[in-house]
Amino acid sequence: MRILLDEYVDHRLSKDVVGHEVSTVARMGWRGKENGQLLTLAADQFDVFLTTDRNLSFQQNMQSFQIAVVVLTARSNRLSDLRRLVPELLKVLPFVKPGETCCVGS
Repeated sequence: MRILLDEYVDHRLSKDVVGHEVSTVARMGWRGKENGQLLTLAADQFDVFLTTDRNLSFQQNMQSFQIAVVVLTARSNRLSDLRRLVPELLKVLPFVKPGETCCVGS
């Protein structure tokens, strides 16, 4: 699965998402893009957008985008807190579908 990490997700998390092709917003040169534009760009090249932005699904009509969104809900955006969610993330990835939002964590 091709996964894009949002710019506020620590890029080092990509090493923990084993078995998947992971890139970052920064690596793609898409820093500072608005969420709608970012999701449109990402949908052409990725299957999943991984973010910590809990408000994204309230700000955008997710069904209009051909990409799944997974929201990591950890205590903080620190790498140590996000890493705790990786086992659950790896379990849900095979089941996410374009246009859907899935939350992983508390």
